[in-house]
Amino acid sequence: MPNTRPSEKRPAIRREWTEARRVVIKIGSALLVDRPTGRLRATWLNSLADDVAQLTEAGRQVVLVSSGAIALGRHILGLPRTPLELEQSQAAAAVGQISLAHAYQDVFRQRGLIAAQILLTLGDTEERRRYLNARRTIDTILTHGAIPVVNEN
Repeated sequence: MPNTRPSEKRPAIRREWTEARRVVIKIGSALLVDRPTGRLRATWLNSLADDVAQLTEAGRQVVLVSSGAIALGRHILGLPRTPLELEQSQAAAAVGQISLAHAYQDVFRQRGLIAAQILLTLGDTEERRRYLNARRTIDTILTHGAIPVVNEN
């Protein structure tokens, strides 16, 4: 896992991961977005991208499950830190998702990797046909060597 402080020495890949074919990494908003400023934590994201590159170089398929769109969009739109109405959250997610996808694309491209955005809804995981389609899509992305970045809306 990436360190929260990039200046620290990075640990080696965990022993459990050395035999795994696929690694799924969940990234919460608190890791991606600096709460006081609402800005993307670029240094941390670069550290994550280094770790993903290391895993792919070791032959692992990596899937990222990422939050952060609402937190980024809230800052961009100037929304308050108070709880948001549903339409405000959806607007923040719509604005923030573009910034987030662009950030992933940039940091992965710098390492010769391709980012692929996957947006899922609850229905995509509950309805069998839609679930299988999403799963096949992710498998195809991985087969082509890209990094799926999954976000649930």
